[in-house]
Amino acid sequence: MNPVTLLFALALGVATAPTLWAAGAQAQPLDAEASDPAKLGWMVGAPPPPDKQLRFDDGSTFQFPALRWSVSHFRQLMPTVNVSRGVGAPTPLPRALRADIDTVRFTPLGASSSMTWAESLAANYTDGILVLHQGRIVYERYFGVLTAQGQHGAMSVTKSVTGTLGAMLVAEGKLDPNKKVVDYVPELARSAFGNATVRQVLDMTTGLKYSEDYADPNAEVWAHAQAGSPLPKPKDYTGPRSYYEYLQTVKPEGQHGAAFAYKTVNSDTLGWIIARATGRDVASLLSERIWSRLGAEQDAYMTVDSTGTPFAGGGLNTGLRDLARFGDMLRNNGRFNGQQIVPKAVVDDIRRGGDRDAFAKAGYSLLQGWSYRNMWWVTHQPDRAFMARGVHGQRIYVNPQAAVVIVRYASHPVASNSANDPTTLPAFDAVAQHLMRKPR
Repeated sequence: MNPVTLLFALALGVATAPTLWAAGAQAQPLDAEASDPAKLGWMVGAPPPPDKQLRFDDGSTFQFPALRWSVSHFRQLMPTVNVSRGVGAPTPLPRALRADIDTVRFTPLGASSSMTWAESLAANYTDGILVLHQGRIVYERYFGVLTAQGQHGAMSVTKSVTGTLGAMLVAEGKLDPNKKVVDYVPELARSAFGNATVRQVLDMTTGLKYSEDYADPNAEVWAHAQAGSPLPKPKDYTGPRSYYEYLQTVKPEGQHGAAFAYKTVNSDTLGWIIARATGRDVASLLSERIWSRLGAEQDAYMTVDSTGTPFAGGGLNTGLRDLARFGDMLRNNGRFNGQQIVPKAVVDDIRRGGDRDAFAKAGYSLLQGWSYRNMWWVTHQPDRAFMARGVHGQRIYVNPQAAVVIVRYASHPVASNSANDPTTLPAFDAVAQHLMRKPR
C-alpha cells in the first residue's frame, strides 16, 4: 500500500510536502496511550493555546501525533461536500455485545508469541472498531476523540466505495467495461487513460507513469496533490489546478492489462467516468444510490478540490456504524434495510476476485494469493473474505462464511498497511473463526 494517502498530501505544497513527510517518517512514534489525542488536548479551548492549535494550510494537522485528532475532524480543516443519508428515520442495528471477543488470541504474522484481540487495538492505534455477526453488533469500542456520533476519514476505503458504484453501473448496462475510457471522457484521449478500458481502470491494471513514492520529491504523486489541493496556488504556478486537469497529463508506462499496480489516479478517473455516465458526481450518486437507502444514522461527507470535485480515491468520511451497514449490505449480497441496494451480480463479481497472476506481479508479500476486483481486495481464502483497505489502518472486512463484518478506523503513525497487516490480518480472521465456532 502507498505510504501516505493523497488526502494528507492535499494539505501540503509541492515544495514543503516531501520534506515534512520525510521528517515525520524518521521520528520514533509515541505509542497509542501517549499519543491519545484527547489526552494531548489538541484544539481544545476558545481559542486553543498556540501549542495546541492545528492548521490545514501549514500541514501541522497531518503530522503524527496530531493526525490522530485530524482524522476525526477533516470537515473542520478542508472543503467538503455532503453525502446525505436522506430524511427517513435511521434503521437500528440490533445489539448482542460479547465480552469474550477481547480474549480471542492469535499470533501476528512473523511473530513467535500470541496476543489478544484487546491488545491488538492499541497496537494498531485504533480509533473505533465494530464487529457485526449475523447482522448484530457484538463488539463496539471507541478511543481518542472518535465517538459513535463522530465521523472519521476512510482514506482509501473510499476507493472500494467508488469501485462499487462503478460496478453497479456496469451491472446495469450504464457502463460497458470493455469500452475505452476515451469513449466516456474524450478529454483523456491524449493521456495514458485514453486507450485503457473501463475494466482495467476498475481493477487497476492500467499502465501509467505515476509513482506514489512519497520519499521521492519528484514522484508524480506530489503534482497530483498540488493539482487537487484546494489551497491557493503560488503566483508562478502553471500546472493543473484540479483532479480532472491533472488526469489529462498522466503519461503511459508499460502495457494496460499486464499487471496490477495500485495507483490512486485510477479511482479519480473512475470518478470522472461515473460523473459522465450518470450526470452525478461520486458524492451525489453515493447518496442517491446507497447512503440514503442504508438507514444510515449520519450523513457522510467527502473532501473536494478547488473546483468542488469529490476526491474519489480517498475523501470519504463516515460514522463507524454506517460503514458497518455498508459492509453488511455487501455480506448480504447487496440487500439491506429491506431492499436490494447493490445488484447481487456486483457482489458475486467482487467475491470471485480479479486476475491473481496480475496481482502477484505487484509483489505484496503479505497478500500472496490475493487479487483486486472493482477496487476491492479479495483474499481467495476458503471463507471468501474480501476487504476495503486504507492507509493508517482503515478497514472493511467482510467474511461471508462466518457471517462477520469488521470495520475499523485508526490513526497508525505508519501509513503503509504493511505496518499493521501482520497484526490486523490474523486478528480479524481469528475473531471471525471464533464467532463461527461459538455463535450465540
